[in-house]
Amino acid sequence: MIRMRSIVLSAGIALATCAAGCNAKDNSAGGGDKAGAGGVTAGKTAMSINKSDFGKTSDGQAIDLYTLTNRNGLVAKVSTFGATLTEMHIPDRAGKNADVVLGFDNVAQYEGKDNPYFGATAGRVANRIAKGKFSLDGKEYSLAINNAPNHLHGGIKSFNRRVWTATPKESAGGPSVTFRYVSPDGEEGYPGTLTTDVTYTLNNDNELRIDYKATTDKATVVNLTNHSYWNMHGAGSGRYILDHVLMLNADNYTPTDATLIPTGEITSVKGTPFDFTAPKAIGKDIGKTTGDPNGYDHNFVVNGKAGELRKCALVVDPDTGRTLEIWTTEPGVQFYTGNFLNGTVTGVGGKPYKKHDAFCLETQHFPDSINHPKFPTTVLRPGETFTSTTVHKFGTK
Repeated sequence: MIRMRSIVLSAGIALATCAAGCNAKDNSAGGGDKAGAGGVTAGKTAMSINKSDFGKTSDGQAIDLYTLTNRNGLVAKVSTFGATLTEMHIPDRAGKNADVVLGFDNVAQYEGKDNPYFGATAGRVANRIAKGKFSLDGKEYSLAINNAPNHLHGGIKSFNRRVWTATPKESAGGPSVTFRYVSPDGEEGYPGTLTTDVTYTLNNDNELRIDYKATTDKATVVNLTNHSYWNMHGAGSGRYILDHVLMLNADNYTPTDATLIPTGEITSVKGTPFDFTAPKAIGKDIGKTTGDPNGYDHNFVVNGKAGELRKCALVVDPDTGRTLEIWTTEPGVQFYTGNFLNGTVTGVGGKPYKKHDAFCLETQHFPDSINHPKFPTTVLRPGETFTSTTVHKFGTK
């Protein structure tokens, strides 16, 4: 039996810390009542924040795992390694819980070269920068080419491979953890010392809210996102996501060249395989996409005013009834269908992850924005604060 010491916080949240030897996987989801059709039963599960040991990095740094549980029994697990969402447990229409994000069993796997950014905070600049070059205030900067011929998700040792500090917080609305990382001037080739806070909150409306904040001491570029891979059947279920029904609140997208760099155009989705303005199965038109391997890996322009929280996407799994609704303040969202998963990456419980085993909806500024003056700017200057919010709302139907 795992022994814990609990501190009852003023908002009624228990902050539990595992004693030495606690296994992070011992605190799996559930914890609360099962749901009937239409949602989870509220009011019978104690909100909690549980801190446990998630192992050590190859250079000996201790990694913590925080398990957030809301009053309805939903469970999110987030790690100080990469400010990463490692697990998200939600019920189906019959009340059966499942972890719906792809992940690994331990830190060593998250450190591994085969980790395709599972659940990570991607930055300093998420997505691609063409040929790893950009100019800012008359100076050219060169970044690592880690996705030839381009720079991807912040470089070789980017935010997803850094150890963040964590501050848990009690709240009447639900438990939260704020992760902080200070990226020094010149790290991965980027200018300026950037201080970034990422706050995960699992509220009692069954929403996982992610709030980003960043400041700099020198002009730099910033584009932050969460890179979770979702499968509403359940991670490692062996079921593809091609039967999931997707709606994107996006009338336009940004076409790309063969290396997935935007051409600079903003094009209507009407009459193309990229039209998800009405709900349709992800697999319906996927065969009409190009690329090697084929599938979706494109930025969509979210309708409405950037900076205002608005609906971005709705995903429904007709089989389990699980739903995921995404709201964001970001101007775009990268829709990706796990095209590069090929069965060589082994996830939780030793299960391989294969092509189209998951989808990503990465809320963001547009790829390569710094090299496209007509795109929303990713430049951040001293005295300014970068802020962004994305909300993942879970339900059943």
